[in-house]
Amino acid sequence: MTRTIVASATREIIIGFDQPFCVIGERINPTGRKKLAAEMIEGNFETVIKDALEQVAAGATMLDVNAGVTSVNPNETEPGLLVKTLEIVQGLVDVPLSIDSSVTAAIEAGLKVAKGRPLVNSVTGEEEKLEAILPLVKKYDVPVVAISNDETGISMDPDVRFAVAKKIVERAMDHGIKPHDIVVDPLVMPIGALGDAGRQVFALLHRLRNELKVNTTCGLSNISFGLPHRHGINAGFIPMVIGAGMTSAIMNPCRPQEMEAVRAANVLNGTDANCTNWIMTYRDYKPAEGGAVAAAATTAPAAGGGRRGGRAARTGAGASRE
Repeated sequence: MTRTIVASATREIIIGFDQPFCVIGERINPTGRKKLAAEMIEGNFETVIKDALEQVAAGATMLDVNAGVTSVNPNETEPGLLVKTLEIVQGLVDVPLSIDSSVTAAIEAGLKVAKGRPLVNSVTGEEEKLEAILPLVKKYDVPVVAISNDETGISMDPDVRFAVAKKIVERAMDHGIKPHDIVVDPLVMPIGALGDAGRQVFALLHRLRNELKVNTTCGLSNISFGLPHRHGINAGFIPMVIGAGMTSAIMNPCRPQEMEAVRAANVLNGTDANCTNWIMTYRDYKPAEGGAVAAAATTAPAAGGGRRGGRAARTGAGASRE
């Protein structure tokens, strides 16, 4: 059984087909958040701290950390800012982190200070990226997100995206990186623009699981981009994509409707033993007056695959932000 191990200094999480769905909190990312970007540039991390604590309280299994505040000279500005952000976040919470950057120097700087076994987000099928990122993944013995696009861009043909994923897995093996440390992002397309986007990703997930035997992730809210009431689409997508074999997603855990769908899928998929997490989270749940749905106050994690006192050794798919 394919198992991808990620860890903080004190907590180990397993991403796998027989594990609860891994929720990777997306909020610590200034992309599309001008206020957050401005704050981080000024050295103000109040929103970062707030987002880290709120996401873990809401049930995030891991946190994605991105410091791409500007497209101007990112090789100079991003490494130091990412290091500072990682140090703040890992000092606040005990969940594993995902180091999210398109700047190789920033990823390496982050790997030098990150505790435990973080996830690198990400590598693509582009030759330049493969040659830059895979040696770092091997050097620091960490897992990596593999995004299924290359120099030609993002293909609308799912067979092409599968071929790119296979190429990345094979190149990683050439570097001595095992498939269980590759987490493939098959690239979820907006259903409003591509009517068979859902069917595409379900078919891709079956192939990735059965043929490449890798774990998977995605930017969950990409599926609903451009549509009204996006959270309804996202919540409907979650159990379907989990049933098709996806094992993690970069998403906003502070959306109760979506987290409820994750927890329910874990119950129905048999990865919430004895419904323990569901019962702990919702045992005091009561519908609001008038039939409206009351958001349950939660502190229980969505996934129970973590083990305290994890590994000390060192062993980004960006989502659409809302």
